[in-house]
Amino acid sequence: MRFRLLRRRLTISAPRVAIRSAMPWPVRWMVLAMMLGLCGAVALWAFEFGKSIAGLDRGSRDELVQLRAEVARLRSEGQEQQTVAHTAESLLVAERAAKESLVAQVRQLEADNRTLREDLGFFEKLIPAAKTEGLAIRSLQAEVLGGMQLRWQVLVIQAARNAPEFNGRLELVLAGTQDGKPWTQSQPAASQPLQVRQYRRVEGVIDLPPNAVVKTVTARVLEGTAVRAMQAMAIDG
Repeated sequence: MRFRLLRRRLTISAPRVAIRSAMPWPVRWMVLAMMLGLCGAVALWAFEFGKSIAGLDRGSRDELVQLRAEVARLRSEGQEQQTVAHTAESLLVAERAAKESLVAQVRQLEADNRTLREDLGFFEKLIPAAKTEGLAIRSLQAEVLGGMQLRWQVLVIQAARNAPEFNGRLELVLAGTQDGKPWTQSQPAASQPLQVRQYRRVEGVIDLPPNAVVKTVTARVLEGTAVRAMQAMAIDG
């Protein structure tokens, strides 16, 4: 009987035996965590201690300070350059506006100067007219524009004092050549009512027929069928 029990314990058919530690498993995990934490702390301390010995930490801090100072300097320079660029752009816009204003003023002054010269010439022609009695044409001006139009201007005066208002009409007659042949405007080139108290300046533009070359321009002031004043001029060219 004892032999059988001994053989059963020593053979494969022997019952399983579990060996358990007397320490509970939560305590074992806690001990393991404490050991790992201690190892990590020692490793971190050794790493920091090594950096302090080698001087790497101080150099990194100095370099970081320098880099921050450089970034601040570059940022300040960028802001200054941006401010200068905005100021230059504003000055350029102001200069362009001032230039355009000056150009407009110069053009206006040139136009006013031309008007003053025309008015001066107009009144200079009125001065000697005081010696002339009755209705007269004091000035006739005409010029061809591009060979297609004729611009004209006529000044009519009454030099007598307290002269009654004249009511008549003004005719402008053109003469020259067309297609190399003599040509005369059979109908008045310009005919319009004319009222004159002391002086009257009349002007206009006439369209010319094709291939017409104007040689002379004649202005006539008519009262009914009677010619009260007449003046002619030659066109150069």
